[in-house]
Amino acid sequence: MQHKLLLEIEYNCEKEEYRRQAEAMGLQRKVKRGDAWFPVSVGKSYYNSLNQLAVEVFRTQDNEIEHNFEFGRPVVFFVQKKAPSQPPQGEGTDRQGKPGSSPRGGREGASFLFTGTVSYVDGDRMVVTVPDSAPLSKLQTGGDVGVQLFFDKTTYKLMFDALDRVINAKGNRLAYLRDLFGTRQEAGVFSFDPVRFPWLNPAQEQAVNSVLRAKDVAIVHGPPGTGKTTTLVEAIYETLRRENQVLVCAQSNMAVDWISERLVDRGVNVLRIGNPVKVNDKMLSFTYERRFADHPDYPQLWSIREAIRKLRKDRKRRRGDDYHQKLDRLKSRATELEIRINAELFGEARVIACTLTGSANRLLAGQKFGTLFIDEAAQALEAACWIAIRKATRVVLAGDHCQLPPTVKSVAAMRGGLATTLMERIVRLKPGVVTLLKTQYRMNERIMRFSSDWFYGGMVEAAPQIKFRGILDLDTPMTWIDTSEVAGEEEFVGESFGRINRAEADLTLGVLQDYFTKIGKRRILEESIDVGVISPYRAQVQLLRRLIRKKEFFKPYRSLVTVNTVDGFQGQERDVIVISLVRANADGQIGFLSDLRRMNVAITRARMKLIILGDVATMTRHPFYKKLYEYINNDSPLPTSPRGGERQPTAPSQPPQGEESRRHSDITNN
Repeated sequence: MQHKLLLEIEYNCEKEEYRRQAEAMGLQRKVKRGDAWFPVSVGKSYYNSLNQLAVEVFRTQDNEIEHNFEFGRPVVFFVQKKAPSQPPQGEGTDRQGKPGSSPRGGREGASFLFTGTVSYVDGDRMVVTVPDSAPLSKLQTGGDVGVQLFFDKTTYKLMFDALDRVINAKGNRLAYLRDLFGTRQEAGVFSFDPVRFPWLNPAQEQAVNSVLRAKDVAIVHGPPGTGKTTTLVEAIYETLRRENQVLVCAQSNMAVDWISERLVDRGVNVLRIGNPVKVNDKMLSFTYERRFADHPDYPQLWSIREAIRKLRKDRKRRRGDDYHQKLDRLKSRATELEIRINAELFGEARVIACTLTGSANRLLAGQKFGTLFIDEAAQALEAACWIAIRKATRVVLAGDHCQLPPTVKSVAAMRGGLATTLMERIVRLKPGVVTLLKTQYRMNERIMRFSSDWFYGGMVEAAPQIKFRGILDLDTPMTWIDTSEVAGEEEFVGESFGRINRAEADLTLGVLQDYFTKIGKRRILEESIDVGVISPYRAQVQLLRRLIRKKEFFKPYRSLVTVNTVDGFQGQERDVIVISLVRANADGQIGFLSDLRRMNVAITRARMKLIILGDVATMTRHPFYKKLYEYINNDSPLPTSPRGGERQPTAPSQPPQGEESRRHSDITNN
């Protein structure tokens, strides 16, 4: 299967990039990128409700930096004794792949200790589960302790295993879905009168009915602001009237949390496998770990597990048949209780919610579901989708293939088609299973129109109540400020880090300050008018964050202003969006900004006001940005897009990510 070969290329590319960065990148760079905490203080260690050894760590410096630690990601602990400015060198593994001393030795003061897995993160506190054999005492040495992200082999292993099962499937439902999704064969449907949902708009109602009628597959295509999550929740709720239990997955933990919370608000019993990104009582209340610990039989199970641990510690003094018999009795009783608790928890749950890779959790081993719902399907690699599809009879995919694509680091794999998702393929081969949501409830009509005409064939319309929404009277909803007037030039910052434009950053803050002044401080605070400042480049994002923290004017508005990359704003919206494009050069090179899906996300985050800052001479050499600039400044309808208004975007020739990669960001649109 070609997809497996492309995935192997991506795996080798990512592994090599991790090795190279581990050898070449300084520790402070990793901290600034959000890939490391250093130094950390170590809190208590304990066995959690799942009988895993867990250790608390707290970030003690650089607390304002947004980090990349989240549930399920592998990490490695290290000690830096002599030279805090030096990184833990190398991949930190010996020939057997186990964490060990740095290949460059202890003279530079860095050594890896042991690996673990993030259990959850709450602000500057993180809990990491580690092997029972982990030498936690080494974390209490005199040196400075840190923790950094480790290369994730587990996710790739799960994807390769899923692809092998799909490739080798014969005569079963998995083989049928594999063949169906790869051909133009019509998908099966049930025939019944449509169900009415007066609280939904016509397209949303049609989408829910399409889901209910589907025997094999249905797709809910949700452009920005069209109520995709509302529609998906309704479809799940109605499916549960016909099925006892469904599996709900998404590519990211955040997306799983969001849809789980909405389902809980509808009164659905959700069991969340894996810990939520947003740690609060409401989110934790429907996690498996919390439910397990709250079960009436759990105290008895905990006592038995504690007895087993004590017995093992005393095994040297208690050798013989008596020791083994007692240990076997305790283990048997613990297993019996665990099975009973799990049976009750899974028996009561109507929705099992997890990430796509989380569907391979041992807790779900052997379980089958009538329907699998995959949200964010357009951001997931096909191999990741098959991990969950193996457990289902039929599949419902929801997302928007005109927004952010999957992250692919290998240019060769990208061009070979690895970033072409399962959802895209089914949309192309089976347009009859796709329902496009057509009414959006987020943006001023003027902001929405460009995106609708270019990406969705003009089929998306603004709801009447938000069509003319705005902040200031006689304000223009969209503005493009030409940064060439301030002579801003892009700079490359650091090896494999990203691009910045200092003059454009200063101008961005000046423009935002002027707009805030026009609105008025009192109104901004009373109405909580929120702002998103977006840049495709992480280096520019960090520069803008530093400048905003230093500028006294923005101090009262800190909670209302968010600065992040395009990826960081996926699924979000703000009253005002300011975009810093960064690129300014004589050659008209725009790198991965030629992946237009990224800009579709950026411009459609704005509810009432969109301000774009960019060098016109550089950006308008690309036809998309030329049309966008003309649209904003001519205040006229958008001409037909070069693709003739196709709803499915042409796959970009550039890798979609790359804000940290010089190789990627230097690619131009040929």
